[in-house]
Amino acid sequence: MKLPESQNTSVDTLSNGAGPSNGHGANGTKNGVHASSSVAKLSLLGNSLYQDSQIGREEFIRLVIQSLRDVGYIESAATLEAESGYTMETPQVAEFRQRILDGEWTRAETALETLGVTDPDELNATKFLLSQQKYLELLESQQISGALSVLRNELAPLNIPMDKLHTLSSYMMCANPEDLRHRSRWDGAAGTSRRRLLIDLQRYIPSAVMIPARRFETLLEQARSYQQMSCLYHNSRAPFSLYADHSCSRAEFPTLTTYILQEHKDEVWHIQWSHDGRFLASASKDRTAIIWRIERETAPYVREVSLEHVLRDHQYPVNCIAWSPDDKFLLTSSDSIIKIWNASTGLCTKELKEIPDGHTDTVMSLAWLPDKSGFVSGGMDRKIIIWNTDGSKRESYGPTSIRIADLAITPDQSRIVAVGLIRTPTPSPASTSNPSLPEGGASAAIMPGSASQVDHRILLFDMHTKQEEVNIKLEGDLTSVKTSSDSKYCIVNHSPDELLMWDLDQPRMTRKFTGQKQGKHIIKCCFGGIDDNFVVSGSEDSKVYVWHRDTGVLLEILKGHGKGSVNSVAWNPTEERMFASCSDDGTIRIWEPQPLDPADDESPISIKGKERQRNLDDSISIS
Repeated sequence: MKLPESQNTSVDTLSNGAGPSNGHGANGTKNGVHASSSVAKLSLLGNSLYQDSQIGREEFIRLVIQSLRDVGYIESAATLEAESGYTMETPQVAEFRQRILDGEWTRAETALETLGVTDPDELNATKFLLSQQKYLELLESQQISGALSVLRNELAPLNIPMDKLHTLSSYMMCANPEDLRHRSRWDGAAGTSRRRLLIDLQRYIPSAVMIPARRFETLLEQARSYQQMSCLYHNSRAPFSLYADHSCSRAEFPTLTTYILQEHKDEVWHIQWSHDGRFLASASKDRTAIIWRIERETAPYVREVSLEHVLRDHQYPVNCIAWSPDDKFLLTSSDSIIKIWNASTGLCTKELKEIPDGHTDTVMSLAWLPDKSGFVSGGMDRKIIIWNTDGSKRESYGPTSIRIADLAITPDQSRIVAVGLIRTPTPSPASTSNPSLPEGGASAAIMPGSASQVDHRILLFDMHTKQEEVNIKLEGDLTSVKTSSDSKYCIVNHSPDELLMWDLDQPRMTRKFTGQKQGKHIIKCCFGGIDDNFVVSGSEDSKVYVWHRDTGVLLEILKGHGKGSVNSVAWNPTEERMFASCSDDGTIRIWEPQPLDPADDESPISIKGKERQRNLDDSISIS
């Protein structure tokens, strides 16, 4: 919008009652300095920013004025208004904004009528938002009669859905203001609720009339996000620059094996990093788990890498492992037995065996609770059990509808995601065998048998109510599940050749990652990199597969492991350019970027027991 026509306009008369947005004086003053000079209005030809531009000059200038005010350059904003002839907003918009921030609801509703909201439905929606805020603030200040009046005389006549009206009325039963804020997920009049209300109202007010808050920053952030999404190898926390387009080099991505860890005598089934990223635990068919020390402070090839502890005395192969949040303890599972180990000494402190109402079949998954109060186990006996840190049983989910192949807890501790199968025996007069677990153990139990029908499911449990929220049926085996760091998504290994990413809030599948192979074995996956930008999985073709999460593009197929499946992968939680993989070949590989100095020897170093030697031909010794 333009200022009134004038060749010379005084800078200090341009606030139009709008006032700056950062608490500066409305008369054009800042830090005691008064902008008293006159600025001549400049007339330019055309309406676009440049002759060959599709960006309108007025829109651009108004956004610049808003940005200048937001960061505190009040005089500069006033000068630009005077020279360009454009104002950021009218006095009516400024008045409306101030009425909202001051909680003057009647005057705010009156001011709203001057801002171009004419559609009856949209007008009702804005009145609802204003009255809802007014109602909640009255309840917060314990003015119950006033809140009841708003509910009856302002909210109810708007014909809002009855369930919404009932929810609002239920807030009258809150014990105190804190209870109200918690139940309504509202931070109160003294919080950010009024500014959030302005954002919600903005949807109904023409943006040309009331510019959305920090609009220029929003556009720049959108450009940054687009560049980041377009950068397939984005894996850096370096600040973005507005002076150049962003891109990350493939050379900075972990595609090279720097270390080969060789101590297990049989297939390695599962690996997991400690939360500080300095230790890696591995679980093997050889009935041991190993804790490896991998320092990160020094460059590849010269850092300290060593075997810390071999955790023996398992009666059966070790299926899975889990680090405690403080990295002091490590859990291992072997058949139906769970052991708690002191990670510093390598000594077993507790064995959970033959616990009343405990697991009676193979424990397939272990996970610690994010609040550090205990851990969760899931097994082929269809049980999900929550244990206290001392190994005492707290509570149980189950029996669930599936035999648990894997489970994961969202970092916000709101949900448990589990994958597994339902095996229904096919009646056969010639067969009287127990169908609960086929010969061959847990791995065989995951796969369809000739004498039974198998359904594969993803289950979603609410951890507060312990109720099953979602039950999704899929064709094909589901062997692994991992949740994203923002608790919004999970990825699932799905045979024969794909990973599926699911939105946990919808719930719906959002993306497929294809290429890897899994038809017979349990293959595990993980998120990785900055902001979980990558999805990584093992494969039955002895390779590691890496995809770009947002696009599903297959970035890397990494070779190196010997014959057999790559069973599990794990991305270092503190070193974004390092991950590990383990295989049927009995080894664990550490993957890092190519060395910066071309003269550096790129041959991986083999660690076997206390020995350290360079593997010049990149061959793998299998014991």
